[in-house]
Amino acid sequence: MKNSVIIISAILVALLVVWLVMRFNRPGGLDKYQAPYNVQSITIIDIDDLQKQARAVIPQGGYDYIAGGAETERTMHRNITSFDMVDIYPRVLRGVDEPDLRTVILGEQISLPVIIAPAAAHGLAHTSAEAGTARGAAASGTIMSVSNYASVSLAEIAAAGNGAPQWFQLYLSKDDKFNRHIVALAESLGYRAIILTVDAPVGGNRIRDLRNDFKFPLALPNVAPKSGNTKGQGISAIFAAAQNRFAAEAVRYVKSMTNLPVIVKGIQHPDDADVAIEAGADAIWVSNHGGRQLDGAPGAFEVLGDVAKRVNKRVPVIFDSGIRRGTHIFKAIASGADVVAVGRPVIYALALGGWKGVESLFDYLKEDLRRVMWLAGAQTVNDIKRTELRIRDNCDKNLHLSEKSL
Repeated sequence: MKNSVIIISAILVALLVVWLVMRFNRPGGLDKYQAPYNVQSITIIDIDDLQKQARAVIPQGGYDYIAGGAETERTMHRNITSFDMVDIYPRVLRGVDEPDLRTVILGEQISLPVIIAPAAAHGLAHTSAEAGTARGAAASGTIMSVSNYASVSLAEIAAAGNGAPQWFQLYLSKDDKFNRHIVALAESLGYRAIILTVDAPVGGNRIRDLRNDFKFPLALPNVAPKSGNTKGQGISAIFAAAQNRFAAEAVRYVKSMTNLPVIVKGIQHPDDADVAIEAGADAIWVSNHGGRQLDGAPGAFEVLGDVAKRVNKRVPVIFDSGIRRGTHIFKAIASGADVVAVGRPVIYALALGGWKGVESLFDYLKEDLRRVMWLAGAQTVNDIKRTELRIRDNCDKNLHLSEKSL
């Protein structure tokens, strides 16, 4: 009996050790990083459930890299809670029937005013990586934005999209030759816009990654010519090859090397929108990087109206950071955005079901937005843009909406 107890105890301890290694996935662990691999449609009742479900299947280091924000993560959480500062008036007797979600952005017709935001290393969440996300985006009739820190090649992602519209997110390198090479490559592969990200001259102070001593367990092939073998490197080491100084010249520089539209991403102040547009930006992307850069910044929705008012329809406005449901989409568009982008929810859906999970997410967002439009009396996306929102009491000092929304 005593020997049996010892054997059982040893087995339990061994199983616990294996679980901990897989869960925390620290470099040099006993097990290789194993991302989820199932491909299946998923049932979404509440989009917030996706994060809890994804946490159960993504190894801890990868999950925290995806889910985490900067420092206290207050700005990351404020991205979501700031939507509660305004209300949508229910409107009736307006003859709405089967609202039409379709819209056009930079010449691309999409099935709903929601696209996929660029995010690094989808391979942390699923073995199909960005190729799976691209297939899901194509099936959903929307645009995928592809990070140059993707975990598969730009060519593979383009092929998986099978002709569907894709945009390429550029983090400028200090190396002019490499910048020109990767922009030309994206253009040759059929990417239809360049997203110049300007809010990351350095990486944010991401406490979760520091506590996990997180190192990328997979390669990032598109930046390998400048960052070397990224497998086993932390984000700071990879960022070392990136440009740290941004001014208006950066926009003109990228415009000089491509005929594609150049979208400037990371705008959070009206004056910066002016600078970007005067330098040639074809669109402004309002974003605080999902709360991953400067903790203590406003929630992205809080600045959207002021930026959109300054842009004044000179170029399209894209918005991300905190979008989780149809009411968020509606409020952002009513506050001046032409389309919105989602990031983390896409990666969670990818983890749970591969490309079919991504398609399921967009099916959910379509249904949710259509319901909100119906109840708010908006037949089309242009009707949302003309919608008046109600600012909640005691929120007017903390939130600035575009003039048309007041």
